[in-house]
Amino acid sequence: MFILLISIVIGLFVAMLFLNIYFRVKVLRTYRKLVDNRVEFGAAHLFNREKMEAEIMPQYPHMRREIEDFVNHIQYSIRMATVLIALITLFGGILMYFRE
Repeated sequence: MFILLISIVIGLFVAMLFLNIYFRVKVLRTYRKLVDNRVEFGAAHLFNREKMEAEIMPQYPHMRREIEDFVNHIQYSIRMATVLIALITLFGGILMYFRE
């Protein structure tokens, strides 16, 4: 049981590392396009779609797809990282409980 839990925690850590690298590449690629076109918005716009639609999209209608891709990649990576961190913490807690 102990070996299985350690394997799961190591697997989750590797998954989190791979996910981080994968989304970093995707986010940086989209971010580069936004920077090249001088698209600017703040963190408040990332998490509030209504604010993004009202303030940013009218300024950059030609970059709508890239802005939406960037926001979606950032939000998805935060969600996945949160889930993986919670799972690693859970299995780490179980490991501490069952350690010999």
